[in-house]
Formats: sequence, C-alpha cells, structure tokens
Amino acid sequence: MPKVATRQDARQKLLDAALSVIRTKGYSATSVDELCAAAGVTKGAFFHHFKSKEELGVAAANHWSQITGALFAQAPYHEHADPLARIIGYLEFRKALLQGGVPEFTCLVGTMVQESYETAPAIREACNASISDHAAALEPDIEAAMRDRALAADWSAASLALHTQAVLQGAFILAKAKGGAAVAADSIDHLIRYLKLLFGPGAAERQS
Repeated sequence: MPKVATRQDARQKLLDAALSVIRTKGYSATSVDELCAAAGVTKGAFFHHFKSKEELGVAAANHWSQITGALFAQAPYHEHADPLARIIGYLEFRKALLQGGVPEFTCLVGTMVQESYETAPAIREACNASISDHAAALEPDIEAAMRDRALAADWSAASLALHTQAVLQGAFILAKAKGGAAVAADSIDHLIRYLKLLFGPGAAERQS
C-alpha cells in the first residue's frame, strides 16, 4: 500500500508541476527533466505514469479542467437571480482572478493549444474539450437571458458562449505580450459593456 500511495503522489506532483511550468515556459520549451525537477520526482517516476510528454500534456489539460471546473462551479456569481447578472458576474469573477504574475492567471489549455494544435492532435483535442466544456457551462444562462428579453437573434447561445472564451484567451495573449494583467482587465470590461448593450433596453427590437 505505501508504494501505491507514493506512485499516485508522484503523478499528482507531475500534473501540478505541469500547470505551473508550462504556463511559465510554454509547452514546447518545457522538458521532461524540468517537469521532474519541479515535481521533485525522478525521470523513472515520470515514465511510470506517462509514456511521453504529450501524454502528460493531455493529462494536464484534463487536470486543469477538473480544477477550474470546481472553482467556477462554486463561484458566487451563481447566486444572482437574473441570468444576465450571472453572466456579468462570471466575467467579473474572471477579472478578479487576474492576480499575480502572468503565468499565474493565464490559461494552461490556451497556452498549450497555441503551440500544439497542428503537431500534437491529442493535446489539441483535450484543450478543445476543456475550452468548449467551459463555454457550454455558460449556455443555460445565456439562453435564459435571451428568453427573459424575448430575443429572436440570428446568433446562438453556444456561439456567444464561445465568443466569451475567444475574448478571454485573446486577453491572455495580450497580457503575455505586454507583460501584465491591465490589458486583460480592459478586454473583460469591454466584453461586459458589449453584453450589457446586447441584452439591454431595446435589444429585442434591434435584433428582430
């Protein structure tokens, strides 16, 4: 039993290390040796759990999805009665998470898919699933906000949910380029203003 616990602990340490190191250095620039050093495990332990760095990348994307999924599921914006307030609250929560250095608040799967979308299909699919599933969690509130405001739009809740993720991922890229969170916060503020206009007074008439 102790050996099994140790092996499982090594796998968890490697996944946690991947979240930190890959967001700091990028997937391509991160080596197995660096992951092992950050996790405090041997290379033998790495290859006991993962056949390759790509396999770890897929597992890291799934690990990221579990962690962030739990974080957002428990976030306070769900308490709002108005679905639009929940959507705005979600974005305000995302803005509040822009703390620390750039690697601390940027998205693991967004980072990995930019580098590996063509060269590592398994990672691309894991990242796509993570981003798409997160977007899908917003769809019920968007659909409810559309119903409440009698919107007969030529766009879908799914497309708007994915658009929020496009803005957020783009905001992370700008934060990396400029070396700080301010530009990402501005992008989120612009998205909030857009949604308030989209669902605001007269929205049904404008989109009919």
